[in-house]
Amino acid sequence: MEHSARRADEPPTRQDPEPGRGGDADQVEGAGSRPGAQPRDWTDGHVARWSPALPHLDPAIEGAVTRMSKLTRHLGRVREQGVADYGLQKHEFDTLHELAGRGGRATPSELRADLNLAPASVTGRLEALERRGFIVRTPSTEDRRRVDVELTEAGRAAWHEALDVVGREERRLLGVLAPDERQVLSDLLRRVLLVVEGAEPPDAANGPCSGA
Repeated sequence: MEHSARRADEPPTRQDPEPGRGGDADQVEGAGSRPGAQPRDWTDGHVARWSPALPHLDPAIEGAVTRMSKLTRHLGRVREQGVADYGLQKHEFDTLHELAGRGGRATPSELRADLNLAPASVTGRLEALERRGFIVRTPSTEDRRRVDVELTEAGRAAWHEALDVVGREERRLLGVLAPDERQVLSDLLRRVLLVVEGAEPPDAANGPCSGA
């Protein structure tokens, strides 16, 4: 929870029930009965409940951070279900995802760095994926002492099918926004993430996310 030193001019005061207590439908229905009113979500009730206890809470910051967190968790659950539906374990999907992000070919050391794993751990993952026919390991054409890992057609198909589950949900959720609104949202989030990335090592962000 964000504890801002800046007091909001008009903090929300209504305390709404949490989901599962019959409050969400009432909030949306009640909002719809007031002309021009914007529907309320769970986070509105969360901010309203905590504002009296934390007078310096900035409702805009708390609302934005809470909504981003809930959205990330939701997409994470969708990804986990999608991975399971296509017969993959999370660590298998993560390895295929990083390999696909490198064009379908990488060295074990590159994957180890991408996945932040110990050498023995990445070797175990690659052996399991090779047994399933998702990757092949071949001697490098540049250095015979080195092994290259290559994504097979079966591995690419499994990765793509699981990834598409998240993609469909992302499109469904952001489909409530017009294209120009989606661009504005992306631009605003970039400004926030630039602050984060400025405090992290250069390799902290390693390509498109595989779902939160």
